[in-house]
Amino acid sequence: MGILNVTPDSFSDGGRFLDTDVAVAHARALIDEGAEIIDVGGESTRPGAEPVSGEQELRRVLPVLEGIAALDWGGDDARTRAAPVPVISIDTSKAAVARAALAAGAALVNDVSALRADPDMVEVVAASGAQCCLMHMLGEPRTMQADPRYEDVVDEVKAFLEERLEFAVREGVAEERILLDPGIGFGKTGEHNLTLLRRLDELCALGRPLVVGTSRKSFLGRILAASSPKGDAAGEPQPVAPVQRLAGTIASNVLALERGASVFRVHDVAAVGGALAVAAATLGEWPARGKTQTS
Repeated sequence: MGILNVTPDSFSDGGRFLDTDVAVAHARALIDEGAEIIDVGGESTRPGAEPVSGEQELRRVLPVLEGIAALDWGGDDARTRAAPVPVISIDTSKAAVARAALAAGAALVNDVSALRADPDMVEVVAASGAQCCLMHMLGEPRTMQADPRYEDVVDEVKAFLEERLEFAVREGVAEERILLDPGIGFGKTGEHNLTLLRRLDELCALGRPLVVGTSRKSFLGRILAASSPKGDAAGEPQPVAPVQRLAGTIASNVLALERGASVFRVHDVAAVGGALAVAAATLGEWPARGKTQTS
């Protein structure tokens, strides 16, 4: 799953893809690198991010979604296409944005609130037959990193995801259309994130494809800084910059693959995809290209 943020304030690439043509070109590049899903977001969910209106979010994402949907994939016949047609995902918690995005060609709703932020969202997903991703988040982006605490982070995240899965199915969303995401970095300390990755197999027991999003996140930056021989004068290393966190992103995704995750939300598709291919081959689980485990 390639990340495409059309926002001015995302933590890693905010402002880079505000121009529609640039955003669509980047989507094409991610697909050429091997992305099977393109996740388009028009509202930052970084820690401390301020919400934006649905109208503003739609102004950002709709032209990009339409541009991606209009890309030429080399023929209508699947046998003659140069590459599989990617799944377009809309990263939103607003029903109105999801509805418009689905009409523009999206087929997956990635809701960081797990259908809690907007009471109409579950109906939009159920009625459309779209796939959806339900993510765990403690609180909301403005407050989620304000001293997050758990008795047992894995048990609590698992119970939450199980409850949201049951809710979605009860409201008419087909279970086979649902993905689950433990929400790495969303209301978790670095140790919480590592514990979730270490025990990811317990979440896979829920029986749905597990999405992992560690790409360029700050806990990786802190680990990489601490492992570097270069510390600051006070001996407290500063987190390395987001674009310098590829090694941590690759390591965490390879571990997540070994623990049972099947969808990897990343900025650096080619590098992470290559690492995952080698890891999968080593584990004897070489993935079939063009057949995502979400379908």
